[in-house]
Amino acid sequence: MRREIELRDPRALRALAHPVRIQLLGLLRREGPLTASEAGRRLDESSGSTSYHLRQLERFGLVEEAAGGAGRRRPWRATSLYTSWPNVADTPDVAEAARTLERFVLARYAERLEGWLERRQSEPEEWQEAAALGDSLLYLTVDELRRLRDALQSLADPYLERIGQPDLRPPGARPVVFLHVAFPEDES
Repeated sequence: MRREIELRDPRALRALAHPVRIQLLGLLRREGPLTASEAGRRLDESSGSTSYHLRQLERFGLVEEAAGGAGRRRPWRATSLYTSWPNVADTPDVAEAARTLERFVLARYAERLEGWLERRQSEPEEWQEAAALGDSLLYLTVDELRRLRDALQSLADPYLERIGQPDLRPPGARPVVFLHVAFPEDES
């Protein structure tokens, strides 16, 4: 599986901004190849629904058929660990589609963070203490912001192989959402 796929087609960006599709893609990245029926059971969706959404993801190169099956028993796999899109769009249509996907992704992050806040007290104390929620207002140049972004990504890089390879996960490892968001503040 390659590390990243970059979406530049506005149709692909809009297609990914769908709850079932983004869940399917995440599931295949974490768990490896699954049939539409297996994925449907894990997401509480019908196999017909997951099959349809898998084909939509396939249209844009986000998933593909994996070896080892045929017909309804064919497994699907993600083609990359990450999906990205340009920070600077080259057309208004790409910019609009990217904003749609970014708002969708932001809403999903907010839901996941809210879920953590709701269940935090029932989590083991060591996980509560290790988790982080905070912010820092920094005064940075463009180059410093780029270096900070790259440094944060390099901290996460050693753990990326574990996403699609469960055998690399040490005992006690859990999926952890590591958000890194940095943007210039509006000074007006």
